[in-house]
Amino acid sequence: MARKVTKAIFPVAGLGTRFLPATKSVPKEIMTLVDRPLVQYAIDEARAAGITEFIFVTSRGKSALEDYFDHNPILEQELRAKGKNDLLETLEATNMESGATAYIRQYKALGLGHAVWCARRLIGDEPFAVMLPDDVIAADKPCLQQMVEAYEETGGNMVAAMEVPFDKTSAYGILDVAENSGDVIRVRGMVEKPKAEEAPSNLAVIGRYILGPSVLYNLNQKRKGSGGEIQLTDAIAEDISNGVPVFGYRFDGTRFDCGSKAGFLQATVSFALARDDLRDDLSQYLHSVIATDRAAQ
Repeated sequence: MARKVTKAIFPVAGLGTRFLPATKSVPKEIMTLVDRPLVQYAIDEARAAGITEFIFVTSRGKSALEDYFDHNPILEQELRAKGKNDLLETLEATNMESGATAYIRQYKALGLGHAVWCARRLIGDEPFAVMLPDDVIAADKPCLQQMVEAYEETGGNMVAAMEVPFDKTSAYGILDVAENSGDVIRVRGMVEKPKAEEAPSNLAVIGRYILGPSVLYNLNQKRKGSGGEIQLTDAIAEDISNGVPVFGYRFDGTRFDCGSKAGFLQATVSFALARDDLRDDLSQYLHSVIATDRAAQ
């Protein structure tokens, strides 16, 4: 049986330039998706999967992210005094216990693989998860929890996978499939951002990983890959060459790319429509907008 996964790395050092000017002063990871910061969705998913240690790889200007997970005694006292227990429970769910979080600086933007490598001393020789908050996944059972349950049977390394159009493969790490048996896919290779005509499949890696410490050893070589950056995909692929099995996991759920404006808006609408307190008003508004647009045409 595979070792229990209790640590997760959250690479959040990016500048969020696609969301300027908002990200000039607000880290993208705490921009709100409905009424929760983007990073909170990833944290809740990690907790559901049994993660107890949360490692954030940050950069300059991310202090607001650290403050978000801190306790706010004055606000809590105010809510308690006014009997707003529901809001108090919501607030307390965002707090982290002392020692549960760690923050590591990535001083140079050298790629996702480099960001993960920055956390190596806090991982040691244990398996660990990597979660990219930009990828928000709506699922009845949280995506990482699905993967942890599958990983307990397979061991090795595991990446979340989903089908994408072939003309989009150049935006993803793509799996070279050895054996496809339902949700769990045995992988014989991985290619970072291949052209459509060179892609071995249309199964793309998205922002959920369960990895062994051998991947950190591979990253320690600091080999540059696509775009001149240190790619996590390349380090995982190297494990295959070294005899460590790698699996893709076809998760059950809908992924939203909240690193793009369109994806963020789509996620906002989808998550809001799933809320009992928002569904009716929003649905009525959207129908009126669509009707007005059709009439104008």
